[in-house]
Amino acid sequence: MSLTLTTPYTEAPAPALAPRELETLRHIASGCTYLQAARQMGLSRHTVDAYLRRIRAKLNINNTAELTRLAISLGL
Repeated sequence: MSLTLTTPYTEAPAPALAPRELETLRHIASGCTYLQAARQMGLSRHTVDAYLRRIRAKLNINNTAELTRLAISLGL
C-alpha cells in the first residue's frame, strides 16, 4: 500500500510513500528513536535514517516535528 499526499504548500500531489516509509514514519512519530524504530522493524539504524531522508525529500519536510505533525494528520 502506498500513500499519495498533497503537500501543505501547494495543491500538487506529493510523491507516494512506500509501505516501509509509512511504517518508519509511524515509529518516529510515536516517539521512537532511530535505533528503537530500527530494532522494532528489524533494520539497521542507517536504513531507518535513509527512509526518513527519502520521506523528507519526497515531501519537502525539514525536521522531525514536521514529520510528526504529518503522521498525526494522517492518523498514523
